[in-house]
Amino acid sequence: MSFGLQAQVVSDSGRVVPDTLKKVVEKSIVTKLPELKLPDTMAVKPFKPEPMKVVWMGAIIPGYGQILNRKFWKLPLVYGGFLGCAYALAWNGSKYESYKTAYRDITDSDPATNTFMDILPPGLTIDSPGIGGVTTFTNTLKQKQDNFRRYRDLSIIATVGYYALTLVDAYVDAQLYDFDISPDLSLRFQPTLLENSLGQRNTLGMQCCINLK
Repeated sequence: MSFGLQAQVVSDSGRVVPDTLKKVVEKSIVTKLPELKLPDTMAVKPFKPEPMKVVWMGAIIPGYGQILNRKFWKLPLVYGGFLGCAYALAWNGSKYESYKTAYRDITDSDPATNTFMDILPPGLTIDSPGIGGVTTFTNTLKQKQDNFRRYRDLSIIATVGYYALTLVDAYVDAQLYDFDISPDLSLRFQPTLLENSLGQRNTLGMQCCINLK
């Protein structure tokens, strides 16, 4: 057995009546359902370092600020500078201690303290030609002691200054990380109209233009 069904109603004139119920249902569904906005999970947030975080981390671990800024090429410069400062500080500090001990031993009354003999060139004594005797050698030790103490202090100041310079570099680099500069910095000349003494722009001339962002 079979039955025939129609979704439309045929009028007496033979014209198919449209299915108005379907349109009403579709319209009500469209008007009642809110618009759904899916989060854009594929969007990539542009990288921007935090300046204060860069400074604090760079103060705790030297060179870490440059790492946070993703300026890895600066690490050899940062650590190379610190190694140079450390070598200068160790060298001048060692020389200062040696001359200070030698000067202290040559000026005391204890004959057992003679570290100043290690300062003399091999095979020479205080009375050898070119040394000048006890008085001259004592003055030389005092002068060397003062010189290397000054060099040691300058090495400390240079180390602290270089340490501060790395922090300033990391902070400025983080602040200007997204600073936009136009790639076209070429100087351009173009024609323009210049005002004459009467205020009328009827004089042809040239102007220089450079674009910066």
